[in-house]
Amino acid sequence: MKTEKEKMISGEYYNAFDPELVKGRRTAKNLLHSLNVKEYRVTKKAKEILKELIPNAGAGLYIEPPFHCDYGYNIIAGDNVYFNVNCVVLDCAPVTIGSNVFIAPNVQIYTASHPLDAELRKTLENAYPVSIGDDTWIGGNTVICPGATIGKGCVIGAGSVVTKNIPDNSLAVGNPAKVIRKLNQ
Repeated sequence: MKTEKEKMISGEYYNAFDPELVKGRRTAKNLLHSLNVKEYRVTKKAKEILKELIPNAGAGLYIEPPFHCDYGYNIIAGDNVYFNVNCVVLDCAPVTIGSNVFIAPNVQIYTASHPLDAELRKTLENAYPVSIGDDTWIGGNTVICPGATIGKGCVIGAGSVVTKNIPDNSLAVGNPAKVIRKLNQ
C-alpha cells in the first residue's frame, strides 16, 4: 500500500494532513524562515540552507529571498538556475527545472490541484508535475499551472498563465499563454 507521500508524488489523491507530509512542510517552513528572515541575503549560510531545502539542485542554484515552497525536496534543478524575489513553488509533485533557467520576480509554479467535487475536496487533494526545459526564461508574474511542461529555449512573457504545454524554442505570452512565434529559427 502506498504512503500518502507516494500518492502525492505520483499524482493520486492524497491526504495533505498525513503526519509525514505535515512534518515535511514544517521542515521546509523552518528552513524558509532561516532563509527569508534570518539571512535574507545570499550569504554562505543562505547557500547552506538552500542545499538542505533543495537537495536535488545542480551547481549554481541562486535564489533571491524571499522564496516559498511546500517541501523543497520535489524541486529538481539543473545547473545555473536563478530565482528572483518573491517566487512560490508548490512542489507537491516534482518540479523539474533544466539548466540555465532564469525565473523573474513573483513567478508562481503550482503542482497542487484539488478535486472539482466539493465533498472530495474537503479531505483530499492531488498534484501534477511541472517541467521547465534548459535555457528558458520565465517572465515576471507568470503562473505555471499543474501539469504544464515548458520546452527548452523558451521565453514566457511577463504576466502569462501557462495552462498547457509549450513546445521547445517558443515565445509564449498571455492568459492563457499561447505561442506567438518560434525562436532561434
